Amino acid sequence: MTRLWPVLVLSLFTGCFAGTVHRGPATDHFDGESFQNLGEAPKLSPLTLVRAAMEEKRGPWRDYAEEPFGPKPPERVGAGELRVTFINHATVLLQADGVNVLTDPIYSERASPVSFVGPRRVRPPGIRFEDLPPIDVVVVSHNHYDHMDLPTLRRLEAAHHPLFVVGLGNRALLRDEGFQRVEELDWWQSAQGGPPGLKVWAVPAQHRSNRGLTDQEETLWAGYVLETSDGPVLFAGDTGLGPHFDRIAERFGPMRLSVLPIGAFRPRVLHAVHMGPEDALKAHRVLRSSTSVAMHYGTFPMAWDGQDEAKYLLLRLLMREEVRPRFWALGFGEGRDVPPLSPGTDGRADAGR
Repeated sequence: MTRLWPVLVLSLFTGCFAGTVHRGPATDHFDGESFQNLGEAPKLSPLTLVRAAMEEKRGPWRDYAEEPFGPKPPERVGAGELRVTFINHATVLLQADGVNVLTDPIYSERASPVSFVGPRRVRPPGIRFEDLPPIDVVVVSHNHYDHMDLPTLRRLEAAHHPLFVVGLGNRALLRDEGFQRVEELDWWQSAQGGPPGLKVWAVPAQHRSNRGLTDQEETLWAGYVLETSDGPVLFAGDTGLGPHFDRIAERFGPMRLSVLPIGAFRPRVLHAVHMGPEDALKAHRVLRSSTSVAMHYGTFPMAWDGQDEAKYLLLRLLMREEVRPRFWALGFGEGRDVPPLSPGTDGRADAGR
């Protein structure tokens, strides 16, 4: 029973909580009450999750260990420059054209609605909160607790007063918290109040949303494309592999940089909404991404893959390639300058650690 607690906690305990909801006209992915994916991602009952978990052995996770923080990132980067820093989980600092964007920030000890139970981090964030540069924009992919972490968002609002960009139905939750600058977007819409020189688009992802059992799929999940002066940057959010990547590539590709999830991919039934390393490599190719960076692994024991399983599987897959794609698995707190986009080609070699 011990190894089933993440499934039971997330599927039953959070039934005591619920988030905001969206109501509005029906669209191709909204029926007036709930949102749908473009691809096949059937809902999984708690019983289905428990049965699937019992059929697979959970990978090992180490106890919490203090590790040194990464170096303080630069305050800004210049026009045409792009820098990416992996902080933890799906929290990535993207710096381009003098603008700083933070994705799905979580600095809390647990990914949970409460502080005393739920998936607990096994290492500190890679960059100290106090060492973050001025944050201009925060994008939040969806309302799950490991992606929309209200304690961290409150700290960012107090320290940086950024623009928060969320999917449909999520603005009310942040407005209730007193946040001043919040824009909510449907897929293929762009933020209007962002800093000059950077356009932020919401794009489809293949996932789900809820903060309890009574609000499932009632707010929108999304990825985001940042239009920079030297090519687009995709933060894919939490997603499975689906037809949305082809549509994103058609509208924006090739990508200068794609930030793609690789973890929480076991048990197998989670693949519809969580990419593993193999799926992430496929997405890299579909997007014609010059450089990709891995995220969503190694911080919180959210599923059955082990702490290092996704990262090492990705590196093994890259080593088998005749010509290695430029797909980085950065260290926690590690930042790198992203090479310029090479039109018509994807990144090759330098696959990272």
